[in-house]
Amino acid sequence: MKQPLGVILAGGQATRMGGGDKGLRLLGGQSLLARVETRLSPQVAGVALNANGDPARFADLGLPVIADSIAGFAGPLAGVLAGLDWAAAQGADTIVTAAADTPFFPCDLVPQLLMASEGMAHSVVLAATPDPERGRARHPTFGLWPVALRDDLRRALEGGLRKVVLWTQTHGGREALFPDEAAFFNVNTPDDLARAEDML
Repeated sequence: MKQPLGVILAGGQATRMGGGDKGLRLLGGQSLLARVETRLSPQVAGVALNANGDPARFADLGLPVIADSIAGFAGPLAGVLAGLDWAAAQGADTIVTAAADTPFFPCDLVPQLLMASEGMAHSVVLAATPDPERGRARHPTFGLWPVALRDDLRRALEGGLRKVVLWTQTHGGREALFPDEAAFFNVNTPDDLARAEDML
């Protein structure tokens, strides 16, 4: 299997952060987006940023910026679809997504997702961590997605589907279990940003 391409999902509206681009908030003097890109890029063959609106605001990152093709902020799956379309144009087989607001995700994210997909063609794999109440918690913005499923995903989104797990389950969705729940800590509010500063 060819090395996946990486897509950073930054297409949300950041309402709990007061709007604007959450990924451009600074953590330890570096934007959240820059921290995510630094973690993801050594693990993949190339990185793009999924974001809507004027791409010029991300110019200093030097990444291709790809917008949702499904209108109306259709959630993370719309960003996944944009990433799959971009990857198809590059001749890639798969993408790995990472959320723009999750700066501490594992440095072995991609190898673990690939390992969980072994032996199964076109399987979707989501990252998961142990959860004392539910057994395990899935992190649907962190996953391995086959380019071969992009047309099916487009149809699902056009049909109104928004929940990631409902779609992944129809494609034999697997999970890659990571031991450290804190690795997927995401910054949604100003309080979370302060907590992330402590975690640094």
